[in-house]
Amino acid sequence: MTRLAARAARISPFYVMEIVKAAAQLQAAGRRVIHLSIGEPDFPTPAPVQEAARAAIAAGQTGYTPALGLPALRERIAAHYASAHAVTVDPARIAVTAGASAALLLALAALIERDDEVLVPDPGYPCNRNFVTAFDGTVRAIACGPGSRFQPDAAALAAHWGERTRGVILASPSNPTGTSIAPQALRELLEFVRGKEGFALVDEIYLGLTFERAPASALALDAEALAISSFSKYFCMTGWRLGWLVLPPSMVAPVERLAQNLFICASAVAQRAALACFDDETIAICEARRREFRRRRDFLVPALRRIGLEVPVEPDGAFYAYVDIGRFAADSWSFAFDLLAATGVCLVPGRDFGAHQPQRYVRVSYATALADIEEAVARIEGFLQSRPRACA
Repeated sequence: MTRLAARAARISPFYVMEIVKAAAQLQAAGRRVIHLSIGEPDFPTPAPVQEAARAAIAAGQTGYTPALGLPALRERIAAHYASAHAVTVDPARIAVTAGASAALLLALAALIERDDEVLVPDPGYPCNRNFVTAFDGTVRAIACGPGSRFQPDAAALAAHWGERTRGVILASPSNPTGTSIAPQALRELLEFVRGKEGFALVDEIYLGLTFERAPASALALDAEALAISSFSKYFCMTGWRLGWLVLPPSMVAPVERLAQNLFICASAVAQRAALACFDDETIAICEARRREFRRRRDFLVPALRRIGLEVPVEPDGAFYAYVDIGRFAADSWSFAFDLLAATGVCLVPGRDFGAHQPQRYVRVSYATALADIEEAVARIEGFLQSRPRACA
């Protein structure tokens, strides 16, 4: 058998796929499953974007683009920062990538060496940890609970920063918690990292899905921050695999070399389609969808609390709630599978998101129709009423 590199064994699996597979088996058997599990908008790609893709294909615009992306798209992304976030970004600093995952890969490939340490919040998106591991770096998790809105602060970074620490990966709003870092707290985090001469890589893929206040990009607080974004969530283009990375000027040329070798370029058709994302018609569609996500959240969170589940922190972005099931079960993994078998409601247990009390939490996604969310809550309520309560 061919010998595998050791790093392959260090990459943890996506545990959510186990419960998704179980849900698929129920569906194949004729059960109606309600997915509150999927981290993907339930809306289609806006029609103007689809039409732009068809026009690009019809015109034969399917060849390679520059490694950092179409100049016109980089310019439109820069203009979007100016209009949506009041931030001036030189288009030359923007790298268009094959999804936000490729942006993270390129950034870490340029930044970390073997055994460099990178701080990440726990709970957090599992792929962030695994990308660090893939480059032979070391992940150091910062346990974040409800008291800090599941987000680290500058004091937490100071307590965890060591001799080998190179930087930190942040996410605002966050998957799985739906919580953002307040602008002043983010400023303090970025100032701390700058003082350590480290890097701050800020995942902003859900920034457009912010509810309570105007979204605040890290780039408005620190021009040297690295910001990752995506067309997947706000623009509903998950399968198009298109994102971007805003870089300090000193990193543009190294990342361009990496992109040339690792990817050549992001999809030409996806890039030309994305030019339509910033048209007024498309923004109007996406804003209406953002309001719908908020409407769903405003139903779901009080409804879960009403039936006895604790939502310790009100999510203010994305389309997730991080829910404490400790009153009803000692282990969220078993709870999620029992719930699925009994009711056909699919949630994501906390095991994927880190080591800090994963057995206590499930992630609930409200990226599904409100009528389905209402039915799911009713099913969950019946399930909870049938169970003896566990010790908190």
